[in-house]
Amino acid sequence: MTSTEAITDSEDSGPSGYAAARLRLLQQEARSGPPRRAALARLTDDWLTGLFTSAAEHAGVRGAALVAVGGYGRGELSPRSDLDLLLLHDGSADPTALSVLADGIWYPVWDLGLALDHSVRTPGEARKTAGEDLKVQLGLLDARPVAGDLGLVASLRTAILADWRNQAPKRLPALHELCQERAERMGELQFLLEPDLKEARGGLRDATALRAVAASWVADAPREGLTEARRTLLDARDALHLTTGRATDRLALQEQDQVAEALGLMDADALLRQVYEAARTVSYATDVTWREVNRVLRARSVRPKLRAMLSGGLGSKAAPERAPLADGVVEADGEVVLARAARPDRDPVLTLRAAAAAAEAGLPLSRHLVRHLATTVRPLPVPWPPEAREELVTLLGAGEPTVGVWEALEAEGIITRLLPDWERVHCRPQRNPVHTWTVDRHLVETAVRAASLTRRVHRPDLLLVAALLHDIGKGWPGDHSVAGEVIARDMATRIGFDKHDVGVIATLVRHHLLLVETATRRDLDDPATVRSVAEAVSSASTLELLHALTEADALATGPAAWSTWRASLVTDLVKRVAAVLAGEAPEEPEEAAPSAEHERLAIEALRTGEPALTLHTQPEEPAGEGEVEPVGVELLIALPDRPGVLPAAAGVLALHRLTVRAADLRAVELPNEVGETADLLLLSWRVAAEYGSLPQAARLRADLVRALDGSLDIRARLAEREAAYPRRRGVKAPPPRVTVAAAGSRRATVIEVRAQDAPGLLHRIGNALEGCAVRVRSAHVSTLGANAVDAFYVTGTDGEPLPEVRAAEVAREVEKALG
Repeated sequence: MTSTEAITDSEDSGPSGYAAARLRLLQQEARSGPPRRAALARLTDDWLTGLFTSAAEHAGVRGAALVAVGGYGRGELSPRSDLDLLLLHDGSADPTALSVLADGIWYPVWDLGLALDHSVRTPGEARKTAGEDLKVQLGLLDARPVAGDLGLVASLRTAILADWRNQAPKRLPALHELCQERAERMGELQFLLEPDLKEARGGLRDATALRAVAASWVADAPREGLTEARRTLLDARDALHLTTGRATDRLALQEQDQVAEALGLMDADALLRQVYEAARTVSYATDVTWREVNRVLRARSVRPKLRAMLSGGLGSKAAPERAPLADGVVEADGEVVLARAARPDRDPVLTLRAAAAAAEAGLPLSRHLVRHLATTVRPLPVPWPPEAREELVTLLGAGEPTVGVWEALEAEGIITRLLPDWERVHCRPQRNPVHTWTVDRHLVETAVRAASLTRRVHRPDLLLVAALLHDIGKGWPGDHSVAGEVIARDMATRIGFDKHDVGVIATLVRHHLLLVETATRRDLDDPATVRSVAEAVSSASTLELLHALTEADALATGPAAWSTWRASLVTDLVKRVAAVLAGEAPEEPEEAAPSAEHERLAIEALRTGEPALTLHTQPEEPAGEGEVEPVGVELLIALPDRPGVLPAAAGVLALHRLTVRAADLRAVELPNEVGETADLLLLSWRVAAEYGSLPQAARLRADLVRALDGSLDIRARLAEREAAYPRRRGVKAPPPRVTVAAAGSRRATVIEVRAQDAPGLLHRIGNALEGCAVRVRSAHVSTLGANAVDAFYVTGTDGEPLPEVRAAEVAREVEKALG
C-alpha cells in the first residue's frame, strides 16, 4: 500500500486521516528501516501538500513553496522526528495573506502533537540567514520541495550550494570546530554505555557533517561502510522512538534490551556492539575527511604564494617532499605513504613496519595506504618472523600515537587478519561503569600506558604484548583471566615468541588482577597472603612485569581504578613478595603495639566504659600527571569489647555519609584500675565524605553510643533515607555473591563479599556476621564504581579459623542477608 492509498483508505485526508495512516505505517514491522522512513516521509509529503494547496488557495497566495529541510529533507523521518519546514515565497504576497497560508499549515501539524521547526522566508532572506547561521545553512543543503513553486526551490538550492562552495575556506573550519566542541561535550558514541545516537562523536550529526563536506567539493568521506553505518544508527533511533514513545536520541540502559528485541538482536550487548561498530566507522571517516579538508585548504592558501615565487616563466611544479621513515615507507604531506620502490605483494612485514613508523613519527597512516596494504600484502607466516614481532612491539611502545594508527588498521580489518582472536573483543562493550573503553580499545590504551613504564622492566617487549592481550579472554565464557591465559599462549606463539616467553606472557594474563585484588582485599601481614602471590608469579622478573602491567591496566581502566592509596598497597605487596622470591621466608608478625593516639583512646575508653574516637584528616598527595588526590580521613575508635561493634560503627558512618575505604579491627588487653585485664577493641578505619564536609567527632561518638545501646535504629534510618532518595532506574544489578577464599589465611577464614555498592552495605554485612556468631578480625574494603568487593577475616569465638563446613554456612547466611 502506498502512502497515498493509506490516506485514501482513511476517513479523509485531514489530520485524523494522516494520523491513522501514520499509526498503521509505524506498526508494520515488515517495513522497518529505510523503507519505513522513506514511506513516512512520502506520507507526510502527501498530507502537507494537501494542507499547502488548500491554504494557498484560501489565502490567494502565488509564488510560494513548502520546503523540507534537514532530516526530513533527506527523507529520513524517524517515528518521533521533528518536521523541519521552510515556507519559501517570492516576496509578492501580502503579509496578511502569507500569514494565513502559514497558519493553515503550522496549526494542523501542532494539533497532531508533532514537533515542528518552521520559518517563513524569501530566497534572499534564506541565503542571508544561512550566511549568518551555520546550522541553518547545513539544513538548507538538504532542502527538498514538498509542494508549490518547484522552480523557486530549485533556484534557492542552486544558490545555497554555490554559497557553500564559495565560502568553504571559511565555513568548513567553523563546521569542524562545531563538531569538535560537540564531541568534547557529548563524548564518543563508540565508548558510552548510554550513548546519544545523534549528538555523540561518531553519531548521526557527524554523518550529516560528512555530507556537507562532500557538498563543498573540497573533500569526500570514505564511502566504504558509511551508508551501512548511518542506516544502523537510524534503525536504532527508530526502534528507540517506538520503544519509548518519545523523541529521544539517548540509548538509556533500561531501554536497551527492548530496543535490541525490536531490532531482532539477541540482547543489549549485541545492540551496543552493532552501534559501536557503526560509530567507529563514522568516527574514522570523520578523522580521515577532516584531515583531507585541512590538507586541501592549507594547499589552497599556499598556492598563490607559490605561483608568485614561480612567476617569470619557470613553469615548474613543486612536488610534495617525501621523507624516508622506514624501508618502503615515507612521509608525504603530513601522512605516511608507500615509497615508490615498495613492493607490498613481496613484503608481508610491510604493514607492521608502516604502522610502527607512523606511530613513532606521530603521523597518521594515509587511508589509501591502509586500503592498499589490506588488499595486496600477503599474510604473515605463522609463527611470525622476528622482524614482524619487533615491529609490533615498536608500534605498541610508541605511546599515544599508537591509538590512531591501530584504529586505521582496524577500520580496514587488518588487525583481525593479523590476530584472528581479536575479533572476539572488537567493539565489545563493558558494562562496568568503572571502564571508560570497550574491551579492544582498553587493551590498546593499556599498551599505551605500559609504554611509559617500559624503563622499569627488563623485558619491555613482554610487558607491551601482555598489556595488549591481558583482557583477550573477555570474548569467551567463564573467567576471562583463565580463558585469556589459553588464548594469550596461542597468540604469543603465533607472534613468534619462544616457549619461555610464551609462558611468561600467559602467566601475566592469567594473574593480571592478582596484585591489586590481593593488596586491597587481603591482610598483607598474613604470611599466607604473600606466599600465595609468590607461588603464582614464581620469579622476580615476572613479578616486575606484573607490577607494571597492574599499573598500566588500572590507569587505562578509568579514574576510579587507580589512586595513590592503591598504588602504595600494591607496591608494599610487591616488596614483600620480592623478599620471599629472594629466599626470605615471611615471618609471623608480632602483635603490633597500639599507636600513641590509639593508646590514649584505649585508656579513655577503659576509664569511661564508652567509645572514644578521633578523626585525623590526611594531607593531600600527588596522584600523578599533576593531579591531586585526597587521601581521606583516619578514624580511630577504642571501646570495650562487645558484640555488634562492626555493624554499629559501619551504620553510624553510613548515616553520616562517610565511605569506608579500609577497616582494621583488633582486640587488645589492658590492665584496669584494680590490676586486672580488660578486653578492648581498637578500630582503625580510613574514610572519606561522599560529599560535603566531614561530621564532627563528637556527633559520631554520640551516635555510636546510641547505636550500641539500641536507642538509635540504624536500619530504620537507612531505610528512610533510601526511600526518600530512590536510586535511579536502570539495569537491575546482579545479585550479591559471598564466597570463602580458598587458603586465604592460616590465622583466619576469609569471607569475600561482592555486591552492588549502596549506603549501609557494610552495616548489613556486619549485622549478618554478628548473627553468625563469628568475630571479625579485620576488614578490607574496596569500591570500584558501583561494585563493592570486601574481604572479612573472621574467626570463631575461640579465635581460630572456621571449619570448612561452618565457613560455607556463614557465607550462605551473609549472602542471604544481602539478597
